[in-house]
Amino acid sequence: MSEMVEVTIDSVRVSLMSPQRLVVLRDTTSDRYLPIWVGPFEAEAITVALQEIEMARPLTHDLLKNLFTTFGAQIKRIEIVALREETFYGNIVAEADGHVINVDSRPSDAIALAVRAHVPILVDSAVMTDAAISPEDDLRSRQAPPSTTFGESARTATPPASAPAVKKPAGSPEESSRLSIFEDFLSKLDDNKPPNKPDEPDTK
Repeated sequence: MSEMVEVTIDSVRVSLMSPQRLVVLRDTTSDRYLPIWVGPFEAEAITVALQEIEMARPLTHDLLKNLFTTFGAQIKRIEIVALREETFYGNIVAEADGHVINVDSRPSDAIALAVRAHVPILVDSAVMTDAAISPEDDLRSRQAPPSTTFGESARTATPPASAPAVKKPAGSPEESSRLSIFEDFLSKLDDNKPPNKPDEPDTK
């Protein structure tokens, strides 16, 4: 089995010019970020769970989590196991009656489920090597131009955070071209990070 790298959700980013969304995963042991394209509905499902917004009825990923529980399966972790022809492949790892169950999944659905089940998100080290990007050392000190941050589940505009500038690792022209697409996209993004929780949560 390949070595796995644990990541956390750094942010869900929204393009103001298109319906595209990007989930940015951050390596817990180094300053590397893995951007993954997702659909708007999946991005909203992830954001809703991160912000712990209570819905009147279960959403699709809530239903999926409930099905695992109902049939006696415990979700242990989710994995992003491969990148083939610009497509990421995910895997949901569950356990039932002492048996390990692997369920093929899109990474976006697997991540939305991981947030709800509070389980680790792991990425194959080869995927991180191939697709992860590193921000410039001074990205935290940069200021973004005035714009509006919004998202599927946002109610009001909030001050934007600067989209990370990225530096391209040395590699083949194909790799540089692919990363330049991410760099161009990220430069046009606003940040839809869930707010940090205060000691006493504000009422929603």
